[in-house]
Amino acid sequence: MKFEKYHISSAIKENLSRLGFKRPTNIQFKSIPSIMKGEDVLAIAQTGTGKTAAFAIPLIDKIHSYKSSKRSYGIKCIVLVPTRELAQQIGEVFTSIARYTKVKTFALWGGVEQDAQIKKLQEGIDILVATPGRMFDLINQGYIKLDSIHTLVLDEADHMLDLGFIEDIKYVKRMLTRNHQTLFFSATINKEIKKLAFSQVKSSAIRIQVAPEDPVSKNVSHFVMFVQMDDKRFFLEQFIKDHPDSRIIVFVRTRVRADRVAKAMERVDIRTVTIHGARDQHERTEVMRMFKGDECSILIATDVSARGIDIPDVKYVINYDLPDKPENYVHRVGRTGRGISKGDALSFCSKDEQELLDEIEQFIGKPIEVIKISKKEYSHTVDPSEEEGSLRELLEEYESWTNKKKRKKKSPVKTGKRKKRK
Repeated sequence: MKFEKYHISSAIKENLSRLGFKRPTNIQFKSIPSIMKGEDVLAIAQTGTGKTAAFAIPLIDKIHSYKSSKRSYGIKCIVLVPTRELAQQIGEVFTSIARYTKVKTFALWGGVEQDAQIKKLQEGIDILVATPGRMFDLINQGYIKLDSIHTLVLDEADHMLDLGFIEDIKYVKRMLTRNHQTLFFSATINKEIKKLAFSQVKSSAIRIQVAPEDPVSKNVSHFVMFVQMDDKRFFLEQFIKDHPDSRIIVFVRTRVRADRVAKAMERVDIRTVTIHGARDQHERTEVMRMFKGDECSILIATDVSARGIDIPDVKYVINYDLPDKPENYVHRVGRTGRGISKGDALSFCSKDEQELLDEIEQFIGKPIEVIKISKKEYSHTVDPSEEEGSLRELLEEYESWTNKKKRKKKSPVKTGKRKKRK
């Protein structure tokens, strides 16, 4: 069913059409009716499948339908998120969908002066998107009142709870004086976090799980390449030069690594921008502005940004370092292949990271295709004095092979045993 046939505000329908939303994704189709009925929901779906819109559309419509004017008499909904980038991203989605409605939305995060935020709150808002730290600061200062809240949303719920925000969440829920709806949305969730999540929702909560057998979106082709740790910079340089017009996100494990990789690329005349937790909010905002625009197409990031970047035209994700937590692999590669777009992710794996790769493959439930490099190809990449095939050719070769394998999937084909990795 198309969005135009949903029983929602005509203004929201127009906004969705303008944004290119025609039909609901699976998570939207399954979540919207339950949310509109006021039911508690625990929803798990692949990253890039439209989870934000799945709760934004019904929440905005519910508030718009019972408001008689644009005046706001207290916050009706709070959306808690773990990072500043995610707060900004979700705030933009809510603002876009709520355009021309009676609903006022506002995104709040720390690291910036609070005076302008306080002024906006005093003008009156209906939906608040916030990170816990700044929200609690303003609650304690008396600028945020919770007595009108009827919906609490936790986006990236596993990350929220895993970061130790469970006590903060319980505190907020104790402060909600009226009966309220609780929504948990995430791309991944483990057994321990699931128990915590269920402890905070009604016993009748609706559980929605989309494509649990493969947490990586079908729009993402992902590969791994075995590379020595000290040689990774040469392979990254070659990949970027092979794809000069592509928007690429490069993920590293630490902020120190991010700065080192940026300097290594600078030495070979490749311009990059970096984002990590050590940068202040102004710097992080400026970096994202440059990356979203045409000023710089290479972003080097730590996992602080793995869940907060929603840019449709990111063609490639490079895992320069494998993540410490296997679920972060899913969030990283999910920065490409978003919506209906296709994308590719390539991981560089050193001998020291083999255990991390094993954990990732166990988490996603299948092996990651290996791009094999001959000794000549490897030598050429670290010392390009001899003419040899590029990484672009290698990747294209494996993409073609993967696509052929998918097309032949219905036909019984004998396969040999997977070669044991050394």
